[in-house]
Amino acid sequence: MDKLYIVIPAYNEELNIKRCVEEWYPIVEAHNESGESRLVIVNDGSRDNTSEILNELSQEKTLLVTLNKENGGHGSALLYGYKYAIKQDADWIFQTDSDGQTNPNEFEGFWEKRNDFDAVIGERHDRGDGAGRKFVEDVVCILLRLVFRVSAKDANAPFRLMKTDLVGRYIDRLPIDFNIPNIMFVAYFLYYKENVTFSPITFKPRTAGKASINLKKIIKIGIKAVGDFYRLRKEM
Repeated sequence: MDKLYIVIPAYNEELNIKRCVEEWYPIVEAHNESGESRLVIVNDGSRDNTSEILNELSQEKTLLVTLNKENGGHGSALLYGYKYAIKQDADWIFQTDSDGQTNPNEFEGFWEKRNDFDAVIGERHDRGDGAGRKFVEDVVCILLRLVFRVSAKDANAPFRLMKTDLVGRYIDRLPIDFNIPNIMFVAYFLYYKENVTFSPITFKPRTAGKASINLKKIIKIGIKAVGDFYRLRKEM
């Protein structure tokens, strides 16, 4: 019986977090044959009412786990959640975001592929978050080809099912505050020819709240990423 941990980072998502939990909690319930599957929300130092809402929801949702940490950014929240899932001996980690841009109904298609692949990564064809972010993703994929000699269809999609052992194989290579771990996991998976596949997903516009990372911040992170990519490539 597979033990599933759904890991979702959240920062100042008081307008979205209840809907997020209510959408993804039934997925965990449906895949809890082991009795140990969990929905894990990593509260990355939110300054609004995100924490209070999660505390209230956890009173009735026993499979909901809230991890509270100091704000360190989306990447550090992901790594925090992944390491928690590894420590809890989860069999599978599924990651998505709390902003409502992904579709829970598409999870089952990924889950059905778990016996054939060690990771199923989302591939966003139509992006509801704008042309600017699509351009950034295209640049990232070009950099991965140049630095790591790998071809990714979508390196940073927040919709991915990964065998926990596979994540554990590479996670300690990254600093705990690494900004873009999902991109590096894709680079590692492809470079070392792991058994992974890409699968199309829908990606909707954010319906409420404000993204904590704007295009200016993305570009700044991207510039730093170039140096990080070359450093990590030398260690491979």
